Amino acid sequence: MSTSYSSASRVRAGQLSTTISCFDPATLEALGEVEACPPGEVASRVERARSAQLQWGRTSFDQRRAVLGTMLDHVLSHADELCRVAVRDAGKTRENAMLGEIWPICEKLRWTIAHARDHLVPERRSAGLLAHKIASVEYAPRGVVGIITPWNYPLQNVLGPAVPALMAGNAVVVKVSEWTAWSADRIQAIFDEALARAGISTDLVQIINGYGETGAALVSSGVDLVVFTGSVANGRRVIEQSAEHITPLILELGGKDAFIVCDDADLEQAAHAAMAGAFIAAGQNCLAAERMFVFDAVYDAFERRVVALTSQLRQGPPLGGNIVDVGAMVTPAQLDIVERLVADAVSKGARVLVGGERRHTDDGQYFAPTVLADVTADMAIMNEETFGPVMALVRVADEVDAITRANDTQFGLGCTIMTKSRARSSRMRRQMAVGGCCVNDFGLTYMAQALPFGGVGRSGFGRLNGREGQRACTNPKAVLSDRWPMHWPAKLFPVGPRDYDIARGVIRTIYNRGIGGKLRGLVELAGSLVSRD
Repeated sequence: MSTSYSSASRVRAGQLSTTISCFDPATLEALGEVEACPPGEVASRVERARSAQLQWGRTSFDQRRAVLGTMLDHVLSHADELCRVAVRDAGKTRENAMLGEIWPICEKLRWTIAHARDHLVPERRSAGLLAHKIASVEYAPRGVVGIITPWNYPLQNVLGPAVPALMAGNAVVVKVSEWTAWSADRIQAIFDEALARAGISTDLVQIINGYGETGAALVSSGVDLVVFTGSVANGRRVIEQSAEHITPLILELGGKDAFIVCDDADLEQAAHAAMAGAFIAAGQNCLAAERMFVFDAVYDAFERRVVALTSQLRQGPPLGGNIVDVGAMVTPAQLDIVERLVADAVSKGARVLVGGERRHTDDGQYFAPTVLADVTADMAIMNEETFGPVMALVRVADEVDAITRANDTQFGLGCTIMTKSRARSSRMRRQMAVGGCCVNDFGLTYMAQALPFGGVGRSGFGRLNGREGQRACTNPKAVLSDRWPMHWPAKLFPVGPRDYDIARGVIRTIYNRGIGGKLRGLVELAGSLVSRD
């Protein structure tokens, strides 16, 4: 997934200056210029956030939930406006903005308000042999969480990680992509309204614009956690820079998700799920179904159906007055990548069944919804993240063949398995090397907010969402306190002549697994105690 960490994107503004020129990728209409935060100012922004966190970290869970509730009310009340902002900044359709931006945010807020407290309150654990003690884990705020977001979901990519960070008691500084900088002020207003109403400094959440150097400055600013969503190459840079301060990371990097259609799948259900997997947000989706593995027995029927459906898709400016199905590509560079990958596949024998080329190049950044057949493992499109509206079809013999090919990748974010058999889906998903698996639907693991979200391999590490994501925003603190007021000194010094033998006897008595070993340990212990006396 491309992101704003790289300084190469400064070309958009013509220079690395104090402003960023913004435009609508669906029409190429200028949206205006926004202020860029110079790298040298990032540390002071973080310090302002840290000062605000001192107050916020002392608030109750109910106070935090009230702030999140105000944010939810704001999003619902301004849903149409926020969709329009996302459409203009990212070139996506209104429908995708509603389902891909507003819905996930509302569900994230609903789940966090209802359930996050249960995962943040002190948790009792077993004290083991220390029966006189109470063992627990307390979840303390980390401090300031730095978030670096990509450009595909300008609203959801900010609130998604910011909400659990706030619920855990942290401050947040977000560096958004320069490609979707225009919407930053509008998103900031969501936080400002809720914080001001609660009497909390608006410095607690700060969204900053800038180029790659600004993102790099945030990583090096001394924040207490960095949440980075972006490409593998930029993820490596974040890891290298985070090492300076030993800053913990959550990395959500690229995906190359497999979509497997078994011979017992409902083909109509599978075809429509595949359309969603390939063409939502014009394929600019980390969970996009970029490799379609279809069993030979149903391949021809599946191919005919997705070709028919794709041929009907309408593309153009989402706010142009006509209903469109697929919007624009956010960046010119990503459009070039998709074009290169399709051309490479065709040069190596792939067939273009639908699309395969740029569209509307004079009035927007579009790549036609595309279906490729006869795709093979040696093609770049099977190994590099496409991040565009391309459905790559691969014929497979059976279950074993599908699993083998699906796992033949360095990525491991998610996968989809289409089958009517629960036994088969269970068997197959256990063999998939991924962070999440969705059966008979596309991408809904992200919408089940109780589930952790993240990948393996080159798709990153750490988790967002669920208990795991909520606790990732905390420092777990182990606590051992008194169960009873027993104030007996544990005398270890001075060492007695039989202390070693007594300790060995106790350990053998407790930990020997057989009754004979325990009895021998007990005899040894008794002898040591008698000898000591």
